[in-house]
Amino acid sequence: MGFSLFGRNNSNKEDNSDETVKQNVVMVPVNTIVPNRFQPRQVFDERGIEELAQTIADHGLLQPIVLREYEDKKYEIIAGERRFRAINSLHWQEVPAIIETLSDDETASLALIENLQREGLSPIEEAQAYRSLMKLNHLTQASLAKEIGKSQSFVANKLRLLKLSQPVQDAMMKHEISERHGRALLAVTDKQQEKLLKRIETDHLTVKDAERLIQRSKAKAKPKPTLHSVSADTRVAVNTIRESVKMVTDAGLQVQTSEEDGDDHYRITIDIIKKS
Repeated sequence: MGFSLFGRNNSNKEDNSDETVKQNVVMVPVNTIVPNRFQPRQVFDERGIEELAQTIADHGLLQPIVLREYEDKKYEIIAGERRFRAINSLHWQEVPAIIETLSDDETASLALIENLQREGLSPIEEAQAYRSLMKLNHLTQASLAKEIGKSQSFVANKLRLLKLSQPVQDAMMKHEISERHGRALLAVTDKQQEKLLKRIETDHLTVKDAERLIQRSKAKAKPKPTLHSVSADTRVAVNTIRESVKMVTDAGLQVQTSEEDGDDHYRITIDIIKKS
């Protein structure tokens, strides 16, 4: 099944045809409807659902939900789960709906596309949706990017977020940290990510502050050269410089160091990053 499926309403028509497809709206019992198993949105804004329910109560349901009949008189949501949740809270017995005939793969793809076109998905949910679309439709990053009108680097950067540790993904899912925070954390290990995540959330760090913290963490984690080949006095001097650098980084400055053990010298290079 190709991704071009989603233009299927016009796929069997001649270019010069004036024929239009009319979709019938029918009343479906609410208790026969189940959520979409392929729904990419994992976190729903309960306040937003309450506001939507009030709007529906005041003005009615202006746009029917879209369903498919997966068993006799049993329906699954293709599009409109927020509307369905709002209607449930109003205790409606029936809901106006359009019934489509779709396979599992078609249902999953349509649900993903429908949600990607709406606001509110977290960066992780968006990345998971892209990954699922690629799998369902056998697409490469390049072909998916072409179909959704994005660059391949845009898709690749979204998918990279799925390499983050689960606690970081969960925080992004709940909008507790931004996508830029997540991208910065990709530079360190899973264990470091979890530790730094707590600092970012507790201290409400900006992206720039988080990036500085991550750089310091990387510098501390970098193994230092051994000093077996130098004299005791040189070891004392090197260790003193290292301690001084640590004091500077602990004071909040971003410092990058490199060490080289030459034949007749020991070189330490210290770069103190200027604050922007």
